[in-house]
Amino acid sequence: MVEPFEFATATRLIFGAGKLSEAGTIATALGRSALIVTGSSEDRAKPLLRLLAAGDIKTMIFPVLAEPTVTIVSQGLEIARRNQCDIVISFGGGSAIDTGKAIAILFTNEGDIYDYMEVIGRGKPLIKPPLPYIAIPTTAGTGSEVSRNAVIGSPEKRVKVSLRSLLMLPRVALIDPELTLSLPSHQTAFSGMDALTQLIEPYVSIKSNPMTDALCREGLSRAGRSLLPAYRDGHDINTREDMCLASLFSGLALANAKLGAIHGFAGPFGGMFEAPHGAICARLLPAVMGINLRALQARAPQSQIVDRYNEIAKILTGDFSAVAKEGVEWTERLTQQLEIPALSTYGLTRADYPELIGKAARSSSMQGNPLKLTQTEMEEILDRALD
Repeated sequence: MVEPFEFATATRLIFGAGKLSEAGTIATALGRSALIVTGSSEDRAKPLLRLLAAGDIKTMIFPVLAEPTVTIVSQGLEIARRNQCDIVISFGGGSAIDTGKAIAILFTNEGDIYDYMEVIGRGKPLIKPPLPYIAIPTTAGTGSEVSRNAVIGSPEKRVKVSLRSLLMLPRVALIDPELTLSLPSHQTAFSGMDALTQLIEPYVSIKSNPMTDALCREGLSRAGRSLLPAYRDGHDINTREDMCLASLFSGLALANAKLGAIHGFAGPFGGMFEAPHGAICARLLPAVMGINLRALQARAPQSQIVDRYNEIAKILTGDFSAVAKEGVEWTERLTQQLEIPALSTYGLTRADYPELIGKAARSSSMQGNPLKLTQTEMEEILDRALD
């Protein structure tokens, strides 16, 4: 029998090369004064700004120079309120999109950001609809344009946690693969590995369902054939389109299933050390896959999740006789080919293990892992990813 499930996503999804041209018309129907949340390069948003100007939409730019924190979100919220914005548009990677989502929902819900944050806040529900929000990703990896949460860092508490609500799903998600053609190779690698991770984890999570399964299988096929080619030749629109779809499908999957130990570690790690989220996930991916597989074979050998790891191996390698171990080896080779840094590069030492493992064990993502990992297994994961 199929377990009951639900599926929710952005009100409207628009995908295709050249689709940015529709942004002005779409925005005009939603508001007249827009907060534009960009990445570190405001220049990349100039085509969007021209389209909005043609529709007589007033714009205020808010560049996000780092992964979002409580302070960054609060600064953007103050700018939006001071300028009486009635629409928020994110144009950038996951940091810009998560920041925009947070600003749009907090604009209409009274109180402090900590009133609504998980784990370190009071976890109150967000009950009022946000400002109309449009997400336009310029990277292919986070899938944030279709997720129902925003990951926010708290440097003083050395952790990243989420604002989360169905109300945070964007009004419009516009994905134009042409916007990723100028993405540098290292960002292609990091964001692409984030997408790959977000396709694997929901597929083996305890909350997978038939809809997310279908998305994960299709996304894995596209990422498996196109991530390395996109890294080597960023100007190939076909591989960029594949990776944009893989990213989109990964966002749809994680928003409607659960993640696992990789993201269970990645959130706390990003709060403790300055490191790109995708790079953290990439380094942890083969380690967690390997430990999960070994633990399942030892403690739950009849689990269907073992079969799912076998299927992942077949999709990624293109070999229908491949078994799970070969899928783990494939991801290990890919991290080497993409020159993914070791976690020690960002400052992790074995002395940090107790704090990191303690935070990871309490994270919401860890609850989706296919089985509960032991302290020793979590230490081994970090050992494998450390150097």
